Amino acid sequence: MVGYPEALTDPSYRCQLLTLTYPLVGNYGVPQDEEGEFGLSQWFESSKIHAAALIIGELSDNPSHFSSVKSLDQWLKEQGIPGLQGIDTRRLTKKIREKGTMLGKLVVDGTPEDSIPFDNPDKRNLVQEVSMKEPRVFNPNGSVRITVVDCGIKYNQIRCLAQRGACVTVVPWDHPLDSTDFDGLFISNGPGDPEFCQTTINNVKKVICAEHPKPLFGICLGHQLLSLVIGAKTFKMKYGNRGHNQPCIHKGTDRCFITSQNHGFAVDPSTLPEDWDILFTNANDQTNEGIVHNTKPLFSVQFHPEHMAGPTDLVGLFDVFLDTVKDHKEGKATTSGNNSFSVFKEVLRPRKVLILGSGGLSIGQAGEFDYSGSQAIKALKEENIQTVLINPNIATVQTSKGLADKVYFLPITAEYVTQVIKNERPDGVLLTFGGQTALNCGVELTKLGVLEKYNVRVLGTPVASIEMTEDRKIFVEKMEEINEHVAPSEAALSVEQALAAAERLGYPVLVRAAFALGGLGSGFANNREELISLVASAFFHTSQVLVDKSLKGWKEIEYEVVRDAYDNCITVCNMENIDPLGIHTGESIVVAPSQTLNDHEYNMLRNTAIKVIRHLGIVGECNIQYALNPESEQYYIIEVNARLSRSSALASKATGYPLAYVAAKLGLGIPLPQLKNSVTNSTTANFEPSLDYCVVKVPRWDLSKFLRVSTQIGSSMKSVGEVMAIGRSFEEAFQKALRMHHSIKDIKPYLVSAHQELQIPTDKRIFVLASAFRAGYTVDQLYELTKIDRWFLHKMKNIADYEQLLETYHQSAMPPEVMRKAKQLGFSDKQIAQAVQSTELVIRKLRHDWSILPVVKQIDTVAAEWPAHTNYLYLTYHGTEDDLGFHEQHIMVIGSGVYRIGSSVEFDWCAVGCITELRKMGYKTIMVNYNPETVSTDYDMCDRLYFDEISFEVVMDIYERENPEGVILSMGGQLPNNIAMSLHRQQCRILGTSPEFIDCAENRFKFSRMLDTIGISQPQWKELSDTETAMKFCETVGYPCLVRPSYVLSGAAMNVAYGDSDLEKYLTNAVAVSKEYPVVISKFIQEAKEIDVDAVASDGVVMAIAVSEHVENAGVHSGDATLVTPPQDLNQKTMERIKMIVHAIGQELQVTGPFNLQLIAKDDQLKVIECNVRVSRSFPFISKTLGVDLVALATQTIVGQDVDTPSTLISPCCVPQFSFSRLAGADVVLGVEMTSTGEVACFGENRYEAYLKAMLSTGFKIPKKNILLSIGSYKVLASTLNWLEHFYTEHGVKAVDWPFEEDDSEGPNKEKQRSIMDYLEENHFDLVINLSMRNSGGRRLSSFVTKGYRTRRMAIDYSVPLIIDIKCTKLFVQVKYIVFCCCSFRVILNDIFLRSDRRARSPAGAWCHTQGGLLLWDSSCSGRRSHHGVCDAQYFPRHH
Repeated sequence: MVGYPEALTDPSYRCQLLTLTYPLVGNYGVPQDEEGEFGLSQWFESSKIHAAALIIGELSDNPSHFSSVKSLDQWLKEQGIPGLQGIDTRRLTKKIREKGTMLGKLVVDGTPEDSIPFDNPDKRNLVQEVSMKEPRVFNPNGSVRITVVDCGIKYNQIRCLAQRGACVTVVPWDHPLDSTDFDGLFISNGPGDPEFCQTTINNVKKVICAEHPKPLFGICLGHQLLSLVIGAKTFKMKYGNRGHNQPCIHKGTDRCFITSQNHGFAVDPSTLPEDWDILFTNANDQTNEGIVHNTKPLFSVQFHPEHMAGPTDLVGLFDVFLDTVKDHKEGKATTSGNNSFSVFKEVLRPRKVLILGSGGLSIGQAGEFDYSGSQAIKALKEENIQTVLINPNIATVQTSKGLADKVYFLPITAEYVTQVIKNERPDGVLLTFGGQTALNCGVELTKLGVLEKYNVRVLGTPVASIEMTEDRKIFVEKMEEINEHVAPSEAALSVEQALAAAERLGYPVLVRAAFALGGLGSGFANNREELISLVASAFFHTSQVLVDKSLKGWKEIEYEVVRDAYDNCITVCNMENIDPLGIHTGESIVVAPSQTLNDHEYNMLRNTAIKVIRHLGIVGECNIQYALNPESEQYYIIEVNARLSRSSALASKATGYPLAYVAAKLGLGIPLPQLKNSVTNSTTANFEPSLDYCVVKVPRWDLSKFLRVSTQIGSSMKSVGEVMAIGRSFEEAFQKALRMHHSIKDIKPYLVSAHQELQIPTDKRIFVLASAFRAGYTVDQLYELTKIDRWFLHKMKNIADYEQLLETYHQSAMPPEVMRKAKQLGFSDKQIAQAVQSTELVIRKLRHDWSILPVVKQIDTVAAEWPAHTNYLYLTYHGTEDDLGFHEQHIMVIGSGVYRIGSSVEFDWCAVGCITELRKMGYKTIMVNYNPETVSTDYDMCDRLYFDEISFEVVMDIYERENPEGVILSMGGQLPNNIAMSLHRQQCRILGTSPEFIDCAENRFKFSRMLDTIGISQPQWKELSDTETAMKFCETVGYPCLVRPSYVLSGAAMNVAYGDSDLEKYLTNAVAVSKEYPVVISKFIQEAKEIDVDAVASDGVVMAIAVSEHVENAGVHSGDATLVTPPQDLNQKTMERIKMIVHAIGQELQVTGPFNLQLIAKDDQLKVIECNVRVSRSFPFISKTLGVDLVALATQTIVGQDVDTPSTLISPCCVPQFSFSRLAGADVVLGVEMTSTGEVACFGENRYEAYLKAMLSTGFKIPKKNILLSIGSYKVLASTLNWLEHFYTEHGVKAVDWPFEEDDSEGPNKEKQRSIMDYLEENHFDLVINLSMRNSGGRRLSSFVTKGYRTRRMAIDYSVPLIIDIKCTKLFVQVKYIVFCCCSFRVILNDIFLRSDRRARSPAGAWCHTQGGLLLWDSSCSGRRSHHGVCDAQYFPRHH
C-alpha cells in the first residue's frame, strides 16, 4: 500500500515483474531524488528502478503529497520501465499462490506472443549485475570499521550502520576479504539464487573459520550465504515471502515481531551444524528467519530489519551487531544477541468474569458495544470461563439467551454493580467492552475500593492506564516522558483558568470536556465570548475542561493497536479522515487504509503508536488519534482511547480482524502469537492485515427530525449511525457508501450558499461539494475552502465529471465501455438511468446483455496470499472472477442497514435471532447488511456474509448469483420491506407474508380501505389528493389531525396539525418523503391510551400475541414511549377485543411470520392506527420479557415448521434513551415522529420498581433536594394534579406565577424569568418536570423560542434530569411512594426523599398564587416525613 518508490528501487527485485496487491497505487506521487545524510538518496533504496515492470489495479492520476514532484507513471517513463494497470491483481495473486512464482512477459497488443521469449532470471548471476564495481567509504570518521559485502545492498542498510557511528566500507560481491581491514563484517541482501555467489561464500569462509572470528551480521541473501558457508542447505520456495507484514517469532522468548521481507529462497534449519541455533522462525509458514552461533559473535536474519519500506520493529538488531563489534574490539567476551529480549511469566486465569455493557444506545455510544461485548463473551466461553453480564439494554444480542451465563438487566452504576459483585463473586471484570459508561463505572468502583474488597481483578488494561488516558494532565506528562508531543493544550478547572489558557495558546481554541464520550460538550471558540459560553456549558458535564490549540485543517489519522501482556504489539488498521481535523472522527467520512500517507509517515505514526501503547501499559485493544500537518511531517497525538471504540468496530469489519474477540483473549493473559487468525485458520493472529480493497465509512445523521438543531458538524458528535462500503477503487466504495446513507433520490447535488456551506461543514457537505464541482469550482479552490486533501477532491471530481459525461448519452447510444467504467466508478443502475433518462430495469437488462456483472470477492485479511476459508464477501466491478463457487442452497436474510432513529440494534437482534434459528434447523444462511456496528455483520454468525447495499439492484445481483431457497425480508425493519414489491416483480422467492399483502399494510390508503371492508374501527381518514379537500376534511372532523405518509419508519414526516397553516407545511413534507406512495390524513384522538401488539402468524392463523401498553398518552411514537407488559390498565373485555382484531387482520393479510399492530383505546372504544408486517422495535423486549423467542417462532413459521403456541407473565418496563444533550438547540418534545436513539429495559416485582431501574439505566438521577415543576396551563393543572393540592396545603408549598409558554409579554415578569434561569444555571434543581400545554403529539413549528423550550433545553444542557410527560410524572411520583415505602432496594437508596419547605421563599419576593404554576420544593428546611424518609402516605390519593 505504501512504499512503492522504495520497493521499485530495491535491487532484490532485479528482473522481476512486480505486482502490488493493494489496488490503488501512486497516491502520493514520487519525491525529488535528494541527497540526504552520508551522501545517500533520501527517498530511494538505490540509484535506479530495478524491477522489470509494475503490475497494479489502478494508477492514481492526480497524486497529492507535499513531497511529490512527479506522478508514478512519469517516473516509470523516465526510467524506461513499463507499467500495466486494470488487472485483477487479487486473481493474479491467487494464481501465483497456487502455482508458485512463474515466468511472465508483457506483450504489446498486435505482437505475436511467441516472438518474445521468456527471460529466466534464475539462470543468471543477478548479484554480479547489481553489485557496485569499486569499494566506497561512508562516514569515514566512524569509531568502528565495518566492511559491507554488496550483493545488491539497500541504501538504508548503510545508513543504519553509519547512524550508529560506524565507518562503512562497501565492497563488491567478489572482493577478497581480510579480517585486519575491519572490526565487523556485514553481508547485504540481493537478488537471485545464493548458489551463484560461490566467490562470496569462499571469501567469507576464510574470515569466519578462525578460532576467534570477528562479528558478522547477514541480512536476506546475506543470511542464505552465511548458511551455505557453515554447510547448511538452502531451497527455492514455492512462492516466497514478500511484503511489510510478515510475523517472525524469536526463539527463546516467543516474542513476535512484524517484519519486511522480499525473498524467494530459504534456509533449511534441519541442516544447521550442531553449534548453530535458530534465531527467528516465520509465524505463518514456519520457515527459518534467522540463525545464530551458540558461542561466537555470528548471526544473520532472513527479513529486512532496516525497514525501507516497512515496519522498524527489529531495527535494534543493528545496535546488537555494533555493540557486539565494540565489545569484541575491546576484548570483552561476546556472543551474538539472542538474549536481548525479555521473557514473561504466566498469568493466572479467572474462573468467572463480569462484563459491563454500555446501557441504552445513544449518540456516540451505539451498537458497536453490543458487537464488542458479544465477541468478548464468545471468547471467554471458548476458554470455559463463566460470564456474567450487566446491561439494561434489552434490544442487544449480548443480552440474549445462550450467550452469557447470566444477564443482569440493571443500571450500570457503581451501586448496582457492587450488588452484583457481592452476589456473584466474580474474580475478573472487563471494563473496556462497554464504552465510556463501563469505563467510568469501573474507575469509580476502583476508587471506592469495591474491586479490591471483593478480590476482583481488572482484566486487560489496568485502571491506572485507563486513568492516564482519560485525565488530560497525566496523559500529557506521560507523553513527555517518551518525548512525544500532544497538541498544545491546557486543562482548566474554572472559567477563569480556561480564559487564561486561551490567551496563552492563542485563538482559535478547541474546548473539550474530559471524561466524556463522542466529544460531548466540545466546540471551537474564536474569541473570548464564544469561549465563556462553551466552557460554562462544558462544566455541567464534567469537572475538568481541556483547552486545545486549534489544528483545524490538519489531517486526522487513527491507528488501532493491539498489545498482549508479553509486549507483542501490532497495529491492525490505520484510517484517514477525509474531513480535516476539527470535525469529530464520528462525524467524519473515514477511509481505511489511509490513502495519502507515504511510507515514512505511515511507519513514523505506527512506531509512535506502539511506543505510546507500551509506555501506557495497555493490554488488549486501543486506538490512537493523530493530527498530521499536511505540509510537513510534524504531528501531534490527539488522544488515546484505552477501550474498544466505534473505530475499533469499524476496523474489525474493515479488515476482518476480530479486535474485540482478540482483546478479550489477551485480557486472560493468552499470548498473541498463540491465537490463530480466525479467517485463515492456519496463520497467527499476531500479524497486520493486508487489504486489497478500499473501505469508506460515512456517518448517518437524523438532524431533520429535531426542531432548531444546528446542522453544522464539528468537534461534538451528532451522528446516530454509520455505514461502511467496500470496493476496489475509492470511487466505487465512496458512491456505495453515499447510497447506503441516503436513498438514491437524495444524491442530487444541491447548492445553498456554497462558500459558506463548504467552509462551515454541515451534514449535507458532501452533496454541496458535488454541486460545487458542477458549478465549476476547481480542486484548488475547494481545497482552500474545505482543507479536504486534494487526492480525495480529485476522486470526487472524477465522479462529478463522469456523471456529466453520462448525461450526454441516450440509453441506446451508450457504448458498453462507458457503462462498465460507470459501474467501476460506483454508479448504480438507478443513477445511470437518471443520467440517460431511462429506467432502472432497462439499464439492468442492458447491463446483463453486455455481461457487465459484478464479481464476488472475499475479505481474507491476507490479500489472497494465504488460502482462506472466509465467508466475508462484497461485490465489485473491478475484477474478472469470483473468489468462490455457488453450489449449495442457502436462505437469504436481509439485515436492517444503518442505525438511525427508529431502526436500531433491536432489528439487528431480530436478524441475528433469525439466522441462528435457521442454522439450528439445519439451513445454510446468507446475511446481507452494511452496518459495521452490528453483530449480524460478524463473519461467524452466518454461512455467507455479503457486506453490501440493501437495494433492489444489489439484492437481486446476489440472488441471481446464489440462487437461494428464498429471501426473508421481515427481520430487518423498514428497509427490506421497501424493496419487497420490486423483488417480487422479478419473480424473487420471498419467504413469509406475500409482498402484495406487505404492500397492503404499508400503503396507508390500501390499509385504511381494507379495515373499512372487514369492519374494524379506525380514526376517520381520507387519502390526500389536494390541499383544498384535505382542509375541508379537517374542518369536517375538527382539528387536530394527523398526516401520515406510507412506507416510512419511525414516523418520518408524520405530524399532528392543529390548524390550516400547520397542515399546509406538513403536507409538503409528507409528499416529499413518500413520492411514490399515498399520504393519508386522519383525525387525531387526544388523551387516548395507546396499545402495542406484537404477534406471529402462520398462513393468517395467529400463533402468539403479546400486548404491551404505553405509559404516555397516544401521540407519542411507540419507539419513544415507555412500554409496560403485561398491560396493567386493560380489563379482560378489552383484551378479548384486542385479540379478535389481531386475528381478523392477521387472517385478512394472510400473515406468515411476524407482525405488529398499534391500537388506541378511549372511552371503551378500540381503533386500529397501523399495522407493520415485519418485526418491530418491541420484539426483543417482548421476547426476553415473556421468555418466548418470538423471532425464533416467526422463523419457524416462515420456513413452514410446526410450532407450539406459548403463554405469558412478569412485569418489566422499557424506557427510551434520548441523546438531546448532543443536539444543541433541539427541543425536548415528544411527538408522533420518533426521536430516541436507544432503549433500556429492567425488571421488577411491580411496574414501579421496574420503571425506576429503567430510568436509572438511562442516566437519570434520583432528586435529593429541589424539584422544579412547571406547568403549561390551568387545564393541565386542574385535570391531573389535583391530587397534589392537599399535599401543598399541608407542607406550605407555594405555587408561583410564571406565565405559560406562548406569552412573551414585556414588563415585570422579565426579572422573574431570569431568576429561574439563574437557578438552572447554578444547578439548584435535581429534577425538572416540565409539562407543556400541547404535549399530545404535536411539534410546534413556531419559530420563536418559548420559555418552556428554554427551561427544557437548559435542563438538558446543564445535565439535569427532565420529565416532560404527564403520565410519566404520575408514574414517577407513585414510584417514589411505592418503591421507597415498601421496597427491597432500601439498602442502596435509603437516603433519598422529597423534602419540602414551609416557608417558600424566593429571590423576587412574594409571588402571587395563580393558575400559571411554578412549584418549587426547596431543601433549606426539612418538613414532616415518615420514618422511611418519604412523604407521609396520607398525602397521596387512596387509589395510588
